[in-house]
Amino acid sequence: MEKNYQTEYRIKTKTSAKIFAKSLKLHVNGVSHNIRYYEPYPFVVKTSNGKNLIDVDDNKYVDYWMGHWSLILGHGPKNVKGALKKQIEKSWMYGTVNEQTIKLSELISKAVPVAEKIRYVTSGTEATMYAVRLARSVTGRRIIAKIDGGWHGYTSDLLKSVNWPFTESESSGVINEEKIISIPYNDLEGSLEILKKHAKDLAGVIIEPVLGGAGCIPATQDYLRGIQEFIHKNKSLFILDEIVTGFRFRYGCLYPTMKLDPDIVTLGKIVGGGMAIGVMCGKKEIMEYADTRGKKKSERSYIGGGTFSANPASMTSGFATLSELKNKNSTYVKINDLGDYTRKELSKSFDGKVIVTGKGSLFMTHFLKNGITEVTNASQASMCDVNALHDHHFKMIAHDGIFFLPGKLGAISNAHTKQDIKKMILAMGV
Repeated sequence: MEKNYQTEYRIKTKTSAKIFAKSLKLHVNGVSHNIRYYEPYPFVVKTSNGKNLIDVDDNKYVDYWMGHWSLILGHGPKNVKGALKKQIEKSWMYGTVNEQTIKLSELISKAVPVAEKIRYVTSGTEATMYAVRLARSVTGRRIIAKIDGGWHGYTSDLLKSVNWPFTESESSGVINEEKIISIPYNDLEGSLEILKKHAKDLAGVIIEPVLGGAGCIPATQDYLRGIQEFIHKNKSLFILDEIVTGFRFRYGCLYPTMKLDPDIVTLGKIVGGGMAIGVMCGKKEIMEYADTRGKKKSERSYIGGGTFSANPASMTSGFATLSELKNKNSTYVKINDLGDYTRKELSKSFDGKVIVTGKGSLFMTHFLKNGITEVTNASQASMCDVNALHDHHFKMIAHDGIFFLPGKLGAISNAHTKQDIKKMILAMGV
């Protein structure tokens, strides 16, 4: 594949280049999230609508990044925009209890059986950070197990074994890494061997039912149920990170379809409808540890929120989004079918040279190398030709008006059509 698309990109994005040069002077690497930077520079978005991003040079891109996969209805859906306008007329920040929070929690608690009690924060990182703290408080133990390649945000409690090679520390400044252990995804025997070694001090395990950043790889039901069985017998906590998967494939979480019984579930992305949100929810007897009333410091789990937690704008946006998904179940039928079509046709177009992973409306293309014949865990995904995927994505940005964050998985929204998918597959295969 040709790799000289930078010239075409630079010609089309001259205003973005000038603006991003200013951003570099003001911000670390010019961005506020590490993954948003790519060479030679990211284009600067002016506006978005439906399936499209429009940059400051008036280039239009069909978007498959979709706000870090959070915009299941597309950019600026009418009902969400209308609800937000009404709320902002009243105010977007109270700093007190508001009815909008209760309305959103009623929807979540009815759709997510384990959500007997809920605590809102403003990011997925906070939600997983608090879930880990709660597990340690409930069990009186210190060690948390996570997956090789599992991404749960930038919390120091979980910033380990995220990127290949998984044996290297992810960052300077992170301490107590020995209190985090890592287990191989979809390898029950190997995972149990590690968990058993740490059983006495094991507070819990946190798992994504579909590895997001590590390759868009679904876990098998047998794997998750085997881990859960051990964890519950060990009187540890089983935590599912459904920040990506919650309300993505169905109205509710993925775990009930796999006959799982988690103690804590974290949510985010879709439940905020494009506004800042993180959710930690779980069984009442566990979540009650976060109730500080009448407890000594040693008896409580200090699970905060933050200045902007449960703000009425995020609550309103989330309620409008979930209401739309609840009332129009055809949305899931449409986008899941498009996802199935995408994976099938992408696989055909590369004639055995790729494996396309994913589930429902999420998908990722892995270019095979190093003798890899399957992609069921992050190690195998890392050994594929990740540069080839990055190059294909950049070519589509520069030449085809199609946007993936280079090297990352794609998310289909209700705003996409089958014709969009056909154009993307054709552009990807060139």
